[in-house]
Amino acid sequence: MTDATDIKLKQQSGLGEFWYYFTRSKGAVIGLFVFALVVLIAIFAPLISPHMPDVQNQSMILQPPAWMNGGNGAFLLGTDAVGRDILSRLIYGSRFSLFIGVVVVAIAVASGVIIGLIAGYVGGWLDAAIMRVMDVILAFPSLLLALVLVAILGPGLMNAMIAIALVDLPHFVRLTRAAVMTEKNKDYVVGSRVAGAGWARLMFITILPNCLAPLIVQATLAFSAAILDAAALGFLGMGAQPPTPEWGTMLAEAREFIQRAWWVVTFPGLAILITVLAINLMGDGLRDALDPKLKRS
Repeated sequence: MTDATDIKLKQQSGLGEFWYYFTRSKGAVIGLFVFALVVLIAIFAPLISPHMPDVQNQSMILQPPAWMNGGNGAFLLGTDAVGRDILSRLIYGSRFSLFIGVVVVAIAVASGVIIGLIAGYVGGWLDAAIMRVMDVILAFPSLLLALVLVAILGPGLMNAMIAIALVDLPHFVRLTRAAVMTEKNKDYVVGSRVAGAGWARLMFITILPNCLAPLIVQATLAFSAAILDAAALGFLGMGAQPPTPEWGTMLAEAREFIQRAWWVVTFPGLAILITVLAINLMGDGLRDALDPKLKRS
């Protein structure tokens, strides 16, 4: 990096510096663009969807995409086994996928940060007890544990989100605890303690803001993992239930038609692939922009 660039970055605000490092990764910019497009599609789904997602047209069962022989221009990506428009279901399905990601990450981050702060700041037997519980959770394969939890709670989208959040919880607890243990003995924390700051202020006001960078990156990756896990649970019949237009549920409903109607499986799978890839690329860009070591390199 040249001296002129260093001077320019010093003159920029924190947001400007972040954007500079974020945009150095072309993949991150592409991921952000695609993710923003998915968000806009989800917000304006009623306006851009050509049909309602649950409307069945019995005369158009397993209609191929519009560009194939026998296709119909009114159903651009074809129809499913009961005559519902696949494009419309994909558009409305983006709402469910983003909703799943937001709820799962919100639950996992909120609970994981609080538990990790307590474990890292208090230490001692409480820290050991919390971390052993987290180790037990991590010892199980994530999807298997989510399946067991959903089986206990009962199939459904909300129960699936709770199960996925519990599976993701140890990652945020361990990450927060490690960051707190690094920060709590630094001079600015000791100075605040000497000045009379209470334990709550020390944890949430003094220490936590300096632990946010790795948590933001982990939350981004957990967002994409939540979409994948929810799709997997939906495919296994333990997540969103028909006729909900959730991408994993769409795959489950279409699996018996893979050989005779490839489009009913391909397009929901592509929607999951593109969305998750975009979020992961965006997460890599966030890591590059927020990690001081990567900045120096």
